[in-house]
Amino acid sequence: MLTKEDRITLKNGIKIFPFRDEEELLEYVVAQPSMLVSTNAEIIQLATPETKKIINDNVGYCDGEGAVRALKRHGAKHVNRIPGCELWLNLVRRKWKSGTSFYLVGTTQEIIEDTVKKLKEDFPGINIVNYRNGFLKSDEERQALLADVAEKQPEVVFVAMGFPKQELLMAEMQKVNPRAIYLGLGGSFNVYTGHTARAPQWWQDHGLEFAYRLIFEKSRRGRYINYLRYFISLYTGKI
Repeated sequence: MLTKEDRITLKNGIKIFPFRDEEELLEYVVAQPSMLVSTNAEIIQLATPETKKIINDNVGYCDGEGAVRALKRHGAKHVNRIPGCELWLNLVRRKWKSGTSFYLVGTTQEIIEDTVKKLKEDFPGINIVNYRNGFLKSDEERQALLADVAEKQPEVVFVAMGFPKQELLMAEMQKVNPRAIYLGLGGSFNVYTGHTARAPQWWQDHGLEFAYRLIFEKSRRGRYINYLRYFISLYTGKI
């Protein structure tokens, strides 16, 4: 099993685990519950001291082809991409029959309700102790959520709010419930419930899922420059 000493340190200071596959990652986090932080080209390119600390204090893994390429350029021969939108469901499959307690936070009220409904259909008897949308409109709402997590002590927590909002919230949850597995999911609830289509299989197989989303999701088109800058930095040895 990998240890923290096996992490690859990029030139900007981010430390990422070179997991071979999803199974290796799941074995690690089940044995050592922690926060799983997905990394991709954009997250690495736009890293701040705060987001670097979030990744380095937890378990950063490659959820993007850009991150995989960076680790390989630093000598990680067998690292592979682990899509978060698949990872969370396989974690559910591994844990739900044992009565593991789950807590879900994120996205809109409609989508979180659809997500919970579909999980109960796909995994009969799943122990979801609570859930809520991702719009924390006041400090009172945030504190109420933390108090609920502290009371219920869920074993697995999924948060779908986008990086770094979801990681900042999970870091607060860790303080009141340190023995849980935490996983940030971005838009995975949307994909799971069919509100957002995932890239076709060919794009996934060729490490181009990020490109598909940039092309076909209008809200992402302004982010081309981040990927361009990243790959320039990568291939000029700055990452």
